[in-house]
Amino acid sequence: MKKILLLGSGELGKEFVIAAKRVGQYVIACDRYAHAPAMQVADACEVFPMLDGEALDAVVRKHRPDIIVPEIEAIRTERLFDFERQGIQVVPSARAVNYTMNRRAIRDLAAKELGLRTAKYFYAKTFEEFKAAADEIGFPCVVKPLMSSSGHGQSYVHNDDELEKAFREAMEGSRGDVKEVIIEEFVDFDSEFTLLTVTQKAGPTLFCPPIGHVQKGGDYRESWQPYRISDEALAQAQHIAAEVTRALTGAGIWGVEFFLTKRGEVIFSELSPRPHDTGMVTLGHTTNLSEFELHLRAVLGLPIAGIHLEHAGASAVILSPEESDRPLDYNLVDALREDRTRIRIFGKPQAHVGRRMGVVLCYGATDADTTGLRDKARRLAKTVLGTDPYASFHK
Repeated sequence: MKKILLLGSGELGKEFVIAAKRVGQYVIACDRYAHAPAMQVADACEVFPMLDGEALDAVVRKHRPDIIVPEIEAIRTERLFDFERQGIQVVPSARAVNYTMNRRAIRDLAAKELGLRTAKYFYAKTFEEFKAAADEIGFPCVVKPLMSSSGHGQSYVHNDDELEKAFREAMEGSRGDVKEVIIEEFVDFDSEFTLLTVTQKAGPTLFCPPIGHVQKGGDYRESWQPYRISDEALAQAQHIAAEVTRALTGAGIWGVEFFLTKRGEVIFSELSPRPHDTGMVTLGHTTNLSEFELHLRAVLGLPIAGIHLEHAGASAVILSPEESDRPLDYNLVDALREDRTRIRIFGKPQAHVGRRMGVVLCYGATDADTTGLRDKARRLAKTVLGTDPYASFHK
């Protein structure tokens, strides 16, 4: 049995803990607030500010974990190097987490060191730098904080009049103490997809069937698997994913995001060194092992005999329509009347307007029409809390 310290206890962490408990591991779930989803299924929990390096050190000394699994961006990632030197396994590695928690590091690695095709980009710490970068890139363009998640602080800018608001929102949406933004050219893409990539301690790099997804405001709203692309485009994506993960080092699952242009070109977008939001579709038995089971096996060094598509599937998010510090009244009946449908309620102790509270999963035969499954998942997700997965919210 291994003792695993989970840093960040949201819905992705919860599913990872469930996978770990099924094979007899001991998990301490940590987050900045009590009763987070993963804490509800873990052996123990700790509540402390993830950006407090001294508090993180104290928790590590207290529990003496074998493995540390970061699940969020806003943590003192530089401390992970110290933990590795102490003999603690960091997932996938301290190098990988430090690179990928900051958009500057991962984008420069991909574009400058590995020479991969990315969107044109600049960084800015001041509005003057930001304005100059926008003039160079042109409109429309995309603005993001260097460190953020779930689309916080991200926006599309169409003209000069929108620049000041976009810069302010990106700075305010930044997680941690990194106050810098990245401004990118807008890629005229046909669609976006995620390639879940598994690196192993002993064994080849493996790939899940690609996952199509749609984001709104930078946050995932629906995903489906398989996402059907040409063999050539898939080979491009697998090559890029293998190159980036090899450079970052370590064992685990990676969510590698791509744009597919109207000309069929594959462009690297972003990468997460952990289970990916869009990969929640695998909870609907689309693959023989979910992304969480794959992550755990890679982390523990257990063999993965193969990854196979077993069903076509789709997921759609369940969004909160209200602010509440009490459990919401979920309608599960209407959705569960329909066959080949599953619901996962995350168990978040507080709800905010537009917050992701659960997901609906629909699946069918491997050759099933994913368009129909997507329509079904979106329709049923709306019945749970009465909120459309594509609703817009003013923050």
